[in-house]
Amino acid sequence: MTLLFRQLFLCSLVSALGLVSILPYSNSVNAAVGGCPTPALSRFQRHKVVRGETLESIAQRYNLIPTTIIGMNPALQNGAAAAVGSVLQIPPYNGIVVEVPRGETWRQVAAQYKVRADNLFEVNGCQQNPRIVFVPGVNWSPNGVVTKSPLPSDAGTPNRASLSGYPLAQVATVGLAYGWQINPTTGEVFFHSGVDLLAPVGSNVQAIAPGTVAFASDQGSYGKLVIINHSGGFQSRYAQLDSIKVTVGQQVKKGDLLGTVGTSGKPTSTQPHLHFEVRSSSSLGWVAQDPKAYLKK
Repeated sequence: MTLLFRQLFLCSLVSALGLVSILPYSNSVNAAVGGCPTPALSRFQRHKVVRGETLESIAQRYNLIPTTIIGMNPALQNGAAAAVGSVLQIPPYNGIVVEVPRGETWRQVAAQYKVRADNLFEVNGCQQNPRIVFVPGVNWSPNGVVTKSPLPSDAGTPNRASLSGYPLAQVATVGLAYGWQINPTTGEVFFHSGVDLLAPVGSNVQAIAPGTVAFASDQGSYGKLVIINHSGGFQSRYAQLDSIKVTVGQQVKKGDLLGTVGTSGKPTSTQPHLHFEVRSSSSLGWVAQDPKAYLKK
């Protein structure tokens, strides 16, 4: 089965039966790994077309491009209008649904479609070996020629000058760097969306820049987690904490105390550390960036 046929076949089944009924491992698809977003394949919506709506107006309502909706609904692929009363499958982002061919990995799919592997990983719920994946940021086309969707995340790296600081009182040794790593416990390859900064339990954790506390509680594998939203479309995350010293909605300044280093959640590094992330806002949500570029003491 060619890749184009795989796409058309999957989209036909998505439209006719709905996603959950076609997935061979629906339990794993619906359950995201702790700390990751709900898989895109579990976030499809159904839209019933009402009088006066057009494909363009429906796409605009869901912040999509018309081509994305056409690709998910084979009844529209011959140029037909969206009929009143018909039900359309609406994905959470621009993109396509593809089957990972036998003998290949989803990382190879990411390379084939020229999308960031970590984006594909998180959009699909951080699953290790999914057989069906949602590929964000590419357009469906009837001839199988895939092009990039106009996503803000494709515009390049955000302005680093607007975010700079350090989350600990002293520069720390990196226990585990950002990017693809081997889990020292399981031996599995995984994507590490932040950096682990080694520090004794109880060490003060501070804000790297001014912002607003968006989250301050327990969150899956992150353990005790503080998230701060900054200007310029940035977000910083401070995880595996022992204690939290701020509340949601609180305004913080650079250097303000957020909490203390701990071992909560499911740390990957065996030594006590702060798991620190920097993310930037995009149409795919908060996309992880390499923290190294923003850590300045």
